Amino acid sequence: MDFRGKPAEGADFDAIVYGVQDRGRLQDDGSRIKSGGTSASLVGKADLGHGFYARANVNYLSSLAFRQEFTESFNEAIGSESNAIAFVTRHCSSFGFNTVFERRENFQSPAPGDSVVIRKLPEIEFSSRDRRFWSRLPIWISFDSAAGLLRRSQPLFQTRQFTERLDFQPRIMTALRWGDFHLIPSFAIRATHYGESQQNGVIVGRDLNRSVREFGLDLVLPSLARTFPRKTVLGDKLKHVIEPRASYRYVSCVDDFKRVIRFDDMDLISNTNEAEISLTNRLYAKRGEEVTEILSWQLWYKRYFDPTFGGALIPGERNVFLSTLEVTPFAFLDQARRSSPVVSVIRASPKPGFGFEWRADYDAERRGITNSGFTADVRTGKIFVSVGHNQVHSTPLLTPNANQFRGLVAYGSENRRGWSAAFTAVYDYRQGQMQFATTQVGYNTDCCGFSVQYRRFSFGTRNENQFRLAFAVANIGTFGTLKKQERLF
Repeated sequence: MDFRGKPAEGADFDAIVYGVQDRGRLQDDGSRIKSGGTSASLVGKADLGHGFYARANVNYLSSLAFRQEFTESFNEAIGSESNAIAFVTRHCSSFGFNTVFERRENFQSPAPGDSVVIRKLPEIEFSSRDRRFWSRLPIWISFDSAAGLLRRSQPLFQTRQFTERLDFQPRIMTALRWGDFHLIPSFAIRATHYGESQQNGVIVGRDLNRSVREFGLDLVLPSLARTFPRKTVLGDKLKHVIEPRASYRYVSCVDDFKRVIRFDDMDLISNTNEAEISLTNRLYAKRGEEVTEILSWQLWYKRYFDPTFGGALIPGERNVFLSTLEVTPFAFLDQARRSSPVVSVIRASPKPGFGFEWRADYDAERRGITNSGFTADVRTGKIFVSVGHNQVHSTPLLTPNANQFRGLVAYGSENRRGWSAAFTAVYDYRQGQMQFATTQVGYNTDCCGFSVQYRRFSFGTRNENQFRLAFAVANIGTFGTLKKQERLF
């Protein structure tokens, strides 16, 4: 069922519910393995007046086994998360107010009940951006605060239905300038109260109060630039800009990291004494009166002067702290170390219709690239080509290894007269199999058109072929088994 509505001016929603009553696969002993279930999604927004507005992006999934067995999207089938969030917000001057309702579920396996559910019902946030304390002094004050009722549930681990968490963080900063050099020191105090805590992986009913001190120092160096006035195939003029940055951060007084229940990134704060260095190269091209960025290369790296993060690090286990997440989303801490991987991100769009991006994490301690993701797109006339590659080469303790290729080739367009064709596939190099492939051919006339699609699934418990057909009549509708969300064009 797909239900859309616009109940009032400034408000609209789109809801989709998909369910399957599965009789199950017959086993040798006469029993059946059933994978039926329900998925639902809702996207909506509303202007509530007086500066308040609401947004919702709600997704519900009854089980991971149902998604893997019956979804028609490869990207959805391999996803193990189900997120739902709705909020009401208002901004006035530098102040912001939010009321958030959120449910996040991470499925660990298709087995029933094997998931981690984190819920906020609700959480109220009130914050302020930097405000000048006094017009005659270069001092700015900001703050963040939150109060919420939270719950975390997983196998062998469960909090109360409503566990309170209160958080308040004021911050003061200033800015010093010498020529084109900018030095920005800041100091913050963070106080957090938890209604429950954990001990040796078991929930205990004792409150936990945490007080954190944080000092930061950002150094913004002058950018270096050079203009090349010679006309090239990239543009009439080229400009190269180098942007160096450096920062220092010291966090202390987090002496009870192991007792904190993990609800979100706020609970991943640990002691740290670190410095970060980043370097960005940008290349701009001027074509007529238009200036565009055609190439950028960003590098950043962190140095840890406290390799154990105040004793929070557990050797031989997968450790994730807020400090490491700020570098890369891939875990890299299984032992004490003083350096993070070097993260490199290259983006380029030298010509209209062509673009690519390559992100890689180089780990000097493991002597190689541990994570790499590449994608490139080319469009010329009626032809479109897209390729991608994702590789994870780490230790199984941190992240499962992966090596997958993705490709798409398309000709034509959905709304153009004549023939159109497209082919997309995902190949797993480690397993040596084509996990997903789709081919679609269509033909349009002035008044109508038809499309034929072949799909191949080969992952998990799925090993199937599908054939779908659709016939469309202009201004009337589409008839057949090929749904709009399953089309390649």
